[in-house]
Amino acid sequence: MTVTLNRPAEPVNSLSGLMRKEQFQTGYVTNDLDRACKLLGETYGIDKYSFIEGEMGDGGSIRVAFAWVGGNMYEIIDAKGGKDAEFYTDRLPKDGSFGLVFHHLGYMIHNGEEWDAVKAEIAKRKMTVALDMATEGFMDAIYIEAPELGHYLEYLYPAQGGLQFFDAVPAN
Repeated sequence: MTVTLNRPAEPVNSLSGLMRKEQFQTGYVTNDLDRACKLLGETYGIDKYSFIEGEMGDGGSIRVAFAWVGGNMYEIIDAKGGKDAEFYTDRLPKDGSFGLVFHHLGYMIHNGEEWDAVKAEIAKRKMTVALDMATEGFMDAIYIEAPELGHYLEYLYPAQGGLQFFDAVPAN
């Protein structure tokens, strides 16, 4: 027997409700990206990734792995050094032992109206913005704290370069 799950269409609107957007990403943080990717491959079958890396504003560095599994993208972040990295490392083991920890749910924002509505709702609800970044031609992103949930919520509004990047992430 084949089971088919009929799901409602993904929400694409400017209606209120910060979790009423298209949730497409599950984000983890680690202190050893290679080990984390190996573990996810050997234990959970996620073994094809694309990677980005770069310097952070205060001299730290960041490496990130991305993998699609169906309609969900897994993102694994390894940030090192500097104050900027603390946003990613604050939940990792303090003793330096290996860690791979859930960090955020990511929500895709499809148009400027929806992006403006998300930002307005964050302001209206006086949500704490943990990180707000924009890379011209690539992507805008806002992380908000959701202490009741124990993780962050990230809103991503990609430009053409960001969409092309997501299209190039391998499927598992």
